[in-house]
Amino acid sequence: MIKSFIMLFLTFSIGSVWATEVTVKDVLGRDVTFDAPAQRVIVGFYPEDYMAIGTEAAFDKVVGMSKYIWQARTSNWEMYVEHRPSLDDIPEIGRVDTQTFSVEKVISLNPDVVMLADWQYKGLATDIERLESAGIKIVVVDYNAQTLERHIKSTELIGVITGQEERANQIATDYKNTADMISKRLAEANLPEPKVYTEFGASGVQELGFTFGKNMWGAISTMAGGDNISAPFVEWWGKLNPEQVIASNPDVIVITGYETGKGSDSMIMGQGVDRAEAHKRLEGYKNRLGWSSINAVKNNRLYAAYHGACRTIFDAAMIEFYAKAMYPDLFADLDPEQSYLDFYKKYLPVTPKGTFTLAL
Repeated sequence: MIKSFIMLFLTFSIGSVWATEVTVKDVLGRDVTFDAPAQRVIVGFYPEDYMAIGTEAAFDKVVGMSKYIWQARTSNWEMYVEHRPSLDDIPEIGRVDTQTFSVEKVISLNPDVVMLADWQYKGLATDIERLESAGIKIVVVDYNAQTLERHIKSTELIGVITGQEERANQIATDYKNTADMISKRLAEANLPEPKVYTEFGASGVQELGFTFGKNMWGAISTMAGGDNISAPFVEWWGKLNPEQVIASNPDVIVITGYETGKGSDSMIMGQGVDRAEAHKRLEGYKNRLGWSSINAVKNNRLYAAYHGACRTIFDAAMIEFYAKAMYPDLFADLDPEQSYLDFYKKYLPVTPKGTFTLAL
């Protein structure tokens, strides 16, 4: 009788822990009430962040996912699937940006919580009402904005969704400490800001790729103490006129890439990428029409970074990378690529091998 009572009590206690109603304020300032940790979750974006913050066990509760952003990083996705084959079995919900997002599919999966990026939430417009009418709670997070405030807030929100508040707090604190360290050194040194240009190099040398204004790499370069030449002309992301890049005469150029690109001269970076091959492709940008007159080219200050390492809580390492590229003496003690790999070792079940940062 006593044994039965104890078992009943423990069952009730555990159930209570796993069914605590919470109200959070997401990055848009919306109050969202749900039972946490959530037992059925759809991950619209930032899947690696979800795993790093929530632990691998958090994916036991993921019932649907928009997979394309992960699968676009083919080697990275394959690395995870090799470790955890069940990722491949998670139902696909489609993409907001290509208008293939299926509200019907989401509703059929009966999630407690749908985690969406800010841009996804805004892109779904009236479809949000359909989801909420079905009793589905939507929590909006945002690493794309690349602000310290939103990075920390998004990390805390994922911590609540997954029941990993303490872990989330540690990850957010680590990120803030890195950002504060760089900001403090810059303030104390009070050096002139170098002009910096960042380009997504998937299109290769012959075609100017996307650059970034006040978010993603644009914001990272600004946090690291740079004068982003794209900011006056591009709000979020887009292409500059080739003549504008030359006229702006950046002191530092960063070309980013995924594991694959459009052609043999595309910038490639990431999991499984050979450093010598990446170096050869970066070298090719020195021969781009008109670039021989640019200070960054004349002074051999061309760099490359893994495009998958931005708009994520991992990207403290990329702030370090830009800071060191622009102020090599001030940040000579930093090892950004090792910082990136150390995050994996500390918070994720896989360790990538490849080329994630590069300098000529």
